[in-house]
Amino acid sequence: MLTASASVLGLLLAVVLATADYFTPNSFTVTTGGRLEWLSGAFTVVGDKDVTASAGVPYPKTYQGTLMLYNVIPIKTVDVSVVDQACVVPCGTPFGIRLFADGVMVVGLADVQTGSGSVNPAVKAGLKVGDVIVRVDGKTVTENGEVARFVESCGGKSLRFSVRRDGSVSTVTLQPVLSEADGLYKAGLWVRSSTAGIGTLTFYNPTSRSFAGLGHGICDSDTGKLIPLHVGDSDIVPVIINGVTRGLQGKPGELRGYFSDNAPVGSLTANVPDGVYGILNSAPRGKAVRVAMKQDVKTGAVKILTTIDGGAPKYYDAEIEKINYSDHVQSKNLVLHITDGRLITQAGGIVQGMSGSPVLQEGRLVGAVTHVFVNDPTRGYGVFAENMLAESQSVGSSANSKVS
Repeated sequence: MLTASASVLGLLLAVVLATADYFTPNSFTVTTGGRLEWLSGAFTVVGDKDVTASAGVPYPKTYQGTLMLYNVIPIKTVDVSVVDQACVVPCGTPFGIRLFADGVMVVGLADVQTGSGSVNPAVKAGLKVGDVIVRVDGKTVTENGEVARFVESCGGKSLRFSVRRDGSVSTVTLQPVLSEADGLYKAGLWVRSSTAGIGTLTFYNPTSRSFAGLGHGICDSDTGKLIPLHVGDSDIVPVIINGVTRGLQGKPGELRGYFSDNAPVGSLTANVPDGVYGILNSAPRGKAVRVAMKQDVKTGAVKILTTIDGGAPKYYDAEIEKINYSDHVQSKNLVLHITDGRLITQAGGIVQGMSGSPVLQEGRLVGAVTHVFVNDPTRGYGVFAENMLAESQSVGSSANSKVS
């Protein structure tokens, strides 16, 4: 009997540890003077290094520690980075995005009707939706029309398409066919090279002069894949919000606005799963606040800074209902619930265009709004500010090294 009970307890412990392993991070960042514990001390990280070193005193930049459950049961070994406290300026201002792809993305495949029947040259060549065409016969392409011109002027000869797929580039041979409809050579594909839209700036990083926005990457509307950014051509412009379509159950709302000036206010340098990043031409006004690390974020009351009319950004009440610390989650770390009657009355809650709105808790930046729940516009997802901070620092370092 005791043996059976011990076996059951052992199995339960194994399940608990496996679950804790999956839903907890494999790496942490802690600021000087900080302490690695969260959920009221349920989880702690211990090691042989001093993680509470004072600022200005030499300390280990990285080390490994042991993630503990109630400071008794070891769960796994984790990587720990010790950094100086970072401060950023929360924005909450809308901005216009003009994004040009690094190449042209295949967004559709269509058969071509020829004198001898229906055929699709792109499929025969092995092209797929989501592929990015970067060169045709060795010549760089950046616009939709360039691909069409190469195909239509091929004279019946095959073309070499250099295609990026899953991060690597390969070359395929495509044989255009003569369309019976208009007498022009066709490749049997639809492509897109640019997109535009409205989002919200999350913060400005004074140290790196970089900005972060959206909280999620910009994906092609047809393929659902991240659009590869062409650095140098993509930028952001000022926007005026002139209305809001209120969100309803099953029908997300959206901010309505227009680009108020075509002159860029900043350049885009990265489009990644947790947002868009770049360099602003001038620093925005505002008071800098500390950035909270993920283990410092807790459920409860927060403030969301956002703009839903033509005026300045305003703070609205909300709460964090759930936190997902797992490394398997990139931009849906928080479940947010809007509780402010003003925002619910005017917008119904979270609407499209609010993505990137900074989320503050106890005076610190903890995250940004990313998505709205389709069936409940008062709720949505948020991303950890720590994730966006790391990307913005990387973008700033890269840009500053090029300048120097």
